[in-house]
Amino acid sequence: MNDIHFATIAIMAINLIASLKGFNDTHFFERYKFGVGAIQAGQKDRMVTSGFLHVDFSHLFFNMFTLFFFAPVVIDWFGPGKFLIIYFVSLIAGSLLALFFHKKEPYYSAVGASGAVTGILYAAILLEPGMRLGIMFIPIPLPAYVLGILYLFYSIYGMKTRLGNIGHTAHFGGAIGGFVTTLLFKPDLFITDTWMVILLAVPIIILFILGKMGKL
Repeated sequence: MNDIHFATIAIMAINLIASLKGFNDTHFFERYKFGVGAIQAGQKDRMVTSGFLHVDFSHLFFNMFTLFFFAPVVIDWFGPGKFLIIYFVSLIAGSLLALFFHKKEPYYSAVGASGAVTGILYAAILLEPGMRLGIMFIPIPLPAYVLGILYLFYSIYGMKTRLGNIGHTAHFGGAIGGFVTTLLFKPDLFITDTWMVILLAVPIIILFILGKMGKL
């Protein structure tokens, strides 16, 4: 894994600058956050700008900390150009899925880079499924793909129960964006890691089945 790339620094810097502006300027924050009603009224730019705003420093730090660790994996495989494509595709995919599931909730709003960062995380897991990740309260690092799958099932549960003040839908949409774009850039994964592709697709398929059945 190489040192942090300029592309990662640029994304982190934009998040920092936009978030700091939002912390100190309520009008700016309200204008550029994700808001279903405003987007439906024509302010489509919110689907992108909301991904660079955060509610507080801890929210910003957690997203940037995650990006710091997993962006190098994607950049090592694809280079900075495709990394940026995956990042923005994941950001927009998260917004689109949130808009789809909350289209009848005009007052639904959200901010954060979580969708884009989750897309990078899922891309890294797909590219390096053998990575082992450690999380709090679990002393033994687990394979990255196990945590990725568990995270998406947790997101489905969060979407179904409206668990906490968390944009689970955007997380899930971002993961889908990262998953699909990575496979488009490296389709040979269907051959070399067939079972891994299938495993990582399972929660995505379950999401759409539940959505079709009206269970979310």
